[in-house]
Amino acid sequence: MTALIGRSRARGVETLSLDATDTRNALSAALVTGLADALADCGKDPEVRAVVLTHTGGTFSAGADLRDPPHPDALVGLLRQLVELPRPVVARVTGHVRAGGLGLLAACDITAAAGTATFAFTEVRIGVAPAVISLPIVPRADPRALARYYLTGERFDAAEAVRLGLLTTTADDVDAALAPILDGLRRSCPQALAETKRLLTARVLETFDRDAADLTALSARLFASDQAREGMTAFLGKRDAAWVV
Repeated sequence: MTALIGRSRARGVETLSLDATDTRNALSAALVTGLADALADCGKDPEVRAVVLTHTGGTFSAGADLRDPPHPDALVGLLRQLVELPRPVVARVTGHVRAGGLGLLAACDITAAAGTATFAFTEVRIGVAPAVISLPIVPRADPRALARYYLTGERFDAAEAVRLGLLTTTADDVDAALAPILDGLRRSCPQALAETKRLLTARVLETFDRDAADLTALSARLFASDQAREGMTAFLGKRDAAWVV
């Protein structure tokens, strides 16, 4: 257990909460490691029927921590771990999601968000690309809509995220919406859940097998580029990047 990941359990459902509110749950090296360790514990514990991934504060995740980013290999490993975990993973979102946080959502099996949540692929605005997170996103999202939001960095709402395929459902009361879902998981056979999840994630894992090395290399190359340094400096300084016209 790590201070960055809150944990609790109720009737076989383990809740993991991103708890780095001072950085808006940005994906730092430490946060990625802590979440990976917690997921590994859940995968080995026969008493865990399902996992809920949620957050404290008003942001589910602000994306990569620009001051302490995880290695691309570590992020690939975390996303694959979510996809391969032999337990269903349910995302519960009551705040905003940016960039790498959308990769976490796409790697979960079922996703629910409040209607007030907002989403954006902001990578292009700081000089990089949504490379590694494309591994779970591209196989599951609508390609035409995805092209718009990948290329523009525009913000979109929860209803649009459902249409995109990034969310399962949106509701004013997320916990009420999740109650029948979690009840269904609790009533399901653990062996059957694991094998059914394997069927559902086969195409996503094919994408990991085929593209992970290339996308990891792309991410590393872009983050080391001069334009990315300008974009990140501008973002941290709360100014427009030099290329804005």
